Amino acid sequence: MVFETLDERFRACRGDRRVEKLYEGCRWAEGPAYFPAHRYLVWSDIPNDRMLRWDETTGQVGVFRSPAGYTNGNTVDRQGRLISCEHGNRRVTRTEHDGSITVIADRWQGKRLNSPNDVVEKSDGSIWFTDPSYGIDSDYEGHRADSEIGGCHVYRADPVTGEVRRVADDFDRPNGLAFSLDERHLYIADSGVALIRRLKVTEEGTLQDDGEFARCTSGGFDGLRLDGAGRIWAAAGDGVHCYDPDGTLIGKILIPETVSNLTFGGPKRNRLFVTATSSIYSLFLTVTGPR
Repeated sequence: MVFETLDERFRACRGDRRVEKLYEGCRWAEGPAYFPAHRYLVWSDIPNDRMLRWDETTGQVGVFRSPAGYTNGNTVDRQGRLISCEHGNRRVTRTEHDGSITVIADRWQGKRLNSPNDVVEKSDGSIWFTDPSYGIDSDYEGHRADSEIGGCHVYRADPVTGEVRRVADDFDRPNGLAFSLDERHLYIADSGVALIRRLKVTEEGTLQDDGEFARCTSGGFDGLRLDGAGRIWAAAGDGVHCYDPDGTLIGKILIPETVSNLTFGGPKRNRLFVTATSSIYSLFLTVTGPR
């Protein structure tokens, strides 16, 4: 069984009757990012300090970057460039079209970041990212070090000035994050307490707490994505959990490994790619990712 329907609203989201495994052999797969123009998927294999690429046209997998700064979360910006959170280098970077790397953020108020985890771009070009301490807690996913900041926070990098502003400082382990379709809210997973919070985004680019959105029923939450109808898809211990915007858990896609992250892709944006422990999975759905 691939789908577990908990609410009748989930029936409109279902698709393939099986999950396809595209690749296995990672130590901890994370951060899938799909490039429509090239029809390939890039993701991180954090402990192996590499990024891999799957070609949708051939099914072949190769190394995209190694070493990779123990990269974790990735996203594709509106100009088709790769934005990455590097645990090892404790920074957020952008890979330009010519292959060069631009540092977006590596410090806040002169102090080094912990280990940026996941990242999303807002329509105004600002970059929002979470900064827990997983990459400095040990040498497994980065380099052991003490936190210079003394906490795990959420930040916004200004696209014009480059200013890095702390926008939330009351999380335990902020992790995956995703804007609502109208960008009036930001959903943030706190893997330290296994919940998703919803925060209001002000016109000034700050956040206001809007309360708890969901508590995880299996393990903890990790990466988040929204589909084109505003449903929230969250990585969890037993698969991918799907939430209606009203906060109801309406169904699950069951995956045989702990899920870390996910993204929509494919020519029609209706293919869900899932990173889960050592493997990459995919399936086609009857819903699509946002434009």
